[in-house]
Amino acid sequence: MFIYSSNRRNGKGFFTAEDISKGSVIEIAPVLVMSAQERIWLDKTLLHDYIFEWGDDTGQCCMALGWVPLYNHSYKSNCDYEMDYEQNTITIKTVRKVKAGEELFINYSGSWDATKAVWFDAR
Repeated sequence: MFIYSSNRRNGKGFFTAEDISKGSVIEIAPVLVMSAQERIWLDKTLLHDYIFEWGDDTGQCCMALGWVPLYNHSYKSNCDYEMDYEQNTITIKTVRKVKAGEELFINYSGSWDATKAVWFDAR
């Protein structure tokens, strides 16, 4: 069971209400894929902060449905995401045991252990 909270210090967050073991699938979310041309327009809107680069050439982007847009970023994330370009889905999995009450984080840099600065840290 998971809890969405809008009362956390930094805005919205997604928390677990129970312990979750390493390697657990949290969510498999469908995505809406958009073209490189559509991305130009999306990058000028608030949706820019919620889209993912999509495809091998990263020209396209996608908007994940489900809870995926609400996971916050951490360079020490406890979850990772995997993109399936054939099924048009993003799967969220835990990379370590997560204790009840912990916020679930993904690393916006791509890999759960990546250290490359994300757009809001690079400003």
